[in-house]
Formats: sequence, C-alpha cells, structure tokens
Amino acid sequence: MNGELLNVLDYMEREKGIKREILIKAVETSLLSASRKSLGAQRNTVIMIEPKTGDIKVYNRMLVVETVANSKEELSVEEAKHYKADAKVGDEINMEITPKNFGRIAAQVAKQVIIQKIREAEKDIVFNEYREKISDLVTGIVRRHDRRNIVVDLGKCEAFLPPREQCPTEKYPIGSRIRAYVVDVRDNAKSLEVILSRTHPGLLRKLFELEVPEVGDGMVEIKAVAREPGFRSKVAVFSHSEKVDAVGACVGMRGERIKNIVRELNGEKIDIVPWHEEIATFAGNALSPAKPKQAKVLSGQKKVEVYVELDQLSLAIGRKGQNARLCAKLTGYGVDILAEYKGSGAPADQASQGPQVMFSVGESEEGISKEGLPLNQVHGLEEGILRSLKQTGYHTAQELLRLPAVELSKIVGLEEAQAMKVLEMVKNALQTSTPQEPAQK
Repeated sequence: MNGELLNVLDYMEREKGIKREILIKAVETSLLSASRKSLGAQRNTVIMIEPKTGDIKVYNRMLVVETVANSKEELSVEEAKHYKADAKVGDEINMEITPKNFGRIAAQVAKQVIIQKIREAEKDIVFNEYREKISDLVTGIVRRHDRRNIVVDLGKCEAFLPPREQCPTEKYPIGSRIRAYVVDVRDNAKSLEVILSRTHPGLLRKLFELEVPEVGDGMVEIKAVAREPGFRSKVAVFSHSEKVDAVGACVGMRGERIKNIVRELNGEKIDIVPWHEEIATFAGNALSPAKPKQAKVLSGQKKVEVYVELDQLSLAIGRKGQNARLCAKLTGYGVDILAEYKGSGAPADQASQGPQVMFSVGESEEGISKEGLPLNQVHGLEEGILRSLKQTGYHTAQELLRLPAVELSKIVGLEEAQAMKVLEMVKNALQTSTPQEPAQK
C-alpha cells in the first residue's frame, strides 16, 4: 500500500499538477470515513500519512484529565506519562491504534473515495484555469451535437456552444476546429461547464487584438463594437498616436488584416469607422458607407438626426434597416434618418415639407423600426427564437410573415411544423393589435 500510494502521489503531482498536500489530505479524510466500521465511531480518531514514506498511522487523540469520565476520550495524568513524560492536565496525547490488517482493508474500501477526491482536485484546477479565460478566446474541436448544443473539446475539458451563442449563418461539422469567446465558467456538482460564444461582440474585439499589433499594444483603441452576427459588424476605433491611422492599421496592407478577421467570421462584413467624442460626428461616421450631409443631436434627447441625400438613403438605412441599427448600437443613441424629396418627380405633398424622417431606430430597441409591430410584443414568442430573428435582421411581425415556414425553420433551428406555429402566433398578434373602429351609436 505504501509504495503504491507514493507512486500515485508522485504521478499526480508531476503529471496533473495536483499538490501532494492536497492529495494526502484527501486520502486521510477518505480513509477515516472508510474505516468507521473497523475502528468504531470514535470522535477523536485521526489518521496521518507520512508524506515521504507513505506510512499510514491511526491515532486516538486523548485528553489528559484529573478524573477520567470517558475512557475512550480521556486519560489520567498517570496513564498519560507512559506516552509523554511531562504530561499535564489539558494536554492531548495521540495513542496509536492502527489495526494489523488496516492497510489492506482500508485501501480496498477507500479506493473509490480517493479517486473521487482526485477528480475533484483536478476539476478545481481546470475550473481556476478557465475562469481566468473568461472574456478571452479558446480553440477546440467540435466533438458532437447534444440536442441543439455544440460540444467542443478544449483538451482539458469539454465546452458548450448553446443555440443562443451560435452564429445563424455558420455550420459546425463534427471534427472541425473552432475558435470561440468564453462567456462563462460554471462549477456544477457533476461537471465543469465552459460556455462559449460565436456571436458575442467580444469575439470580434479579441480577433482585432490578435491580428492588429497596434490594437494589441494599446496604440489603437477599440471604442465600441456592434454586431449582427454572421451578417455585418461595425467597429469604432481611435488612435492614441498622431502618426498612426486607426482605420488603416486595422485594415492592413492590401486589406490583409481585416481579410483574416472576415475569414475567421466566415464572411461577416466589417465596417471600421473612426470614433469621435462628438456624438453627431461619430453617428455620421458610423453610417458608413453612406455619406451624410449633416448630423445633430436633438436637445434633451438621446437621439441623433442624420440628413442624407436621397441617393444615399438606401445606403444609410441598409438591408432591412441593418446599417441604421448598427449605427444606433455603436453610438448608443437613437438615429433618425432624414431625406428631402426634390425635383419635378417628387410627390407634391412631400416636396413642400422639407426633410422627412425616412427611418427611425430607438437607442434601446436594438434596431427596431417604428413601422410595424415589434416582435418582442408578440405574446408567447420564446427568447431564443426572438434573439435568432433579431440577429438575422427580422424585427417586426410584418417582416416575419413574409417568410415561408421552411426558411423560418432554418433561421431559428425549429421543425417546419413548429415554424408554422410561430407564424400563426405572429399572425394572431397582428390581428389583436389592430385597433378596432368605435361602434357608431
């Protein structure tokens, strides 16, 4: 038992990084628990292991008293002096009570408990290691699909990529290598859970730190990131050196740096815009590739009005309002995009009114147009489905009803029959939200 125990201690300390003291304490505790039957349930029994030799000794810790009331826990001064010459009242004497066959019997009973303790110690080490990697990138191999979760092998543990953190335009075949952002690490009773994300804005921020040395060393700072994962992102950058162009540094020579990031994100378009402390200027920059004529912050409101030429209107709004939504997310301000009809072809009632709001995004609405019923007002629509739809650019009930059930099932990861139920739910919500004309008396 002694040699075997020492070999285990040496191996675990050398290969697994578990300190010998932790293992010895675990073995002592497990042996004490396992030996209750042979030793009896004595309150003061202790088990000690010699770290160098692996010798196991069992002691009964006795208290020295004047008058013995409990012979299993107390010793008289006279008896104590047989073990310790200068013993006095109040001292504790360790009396060895190791059974002859204790090593073999206790080892058999305690084996599984020791293994469990070692597993717990290993789990604590891995937990502490990955807890330090929260908000950082890790690389792993896709091992299996567990329902809608993607299980990723990180080497020392398995991580999970939940449906809400999966990019709607990506596929994760088994055996493929994946780089992801660590969102959380949870120490559950049964296992360690590392939660990954491919949709978090932090993923894009970390990729820039890896690919752009100026960002990694702090010369260029990423001030804000806004993403619609899989489709388009905007990154606001600022240079702390007059000699360094922030946008140019991020793009790289012949666009190589930004191409590497786009490749990692499987073709997601990325707009890099210069950050500015004045919100109006920043909002104008954030509407890139559109070129606004003017932008101003509305007094007393967290909203920016941006004026564009009519030929720039579609660029400013973007596909399904995507460009305007990302501008609002990036700046943290609501955005009203205004344009003015001009020329003989303009409708008479609009040409005379000056610039009008063509599209509006609230700062707290994640890019929901004011026209139509917002999807978050559809009763019974699950949070995961709602998030997937927002990430793919659908924000109103009217937009969703134009989708076939087959296409909707692909976006939100449902069966076609379930997708049809979602469309029916949205249709009912629209009908109940339509105001009824008052009955004539």
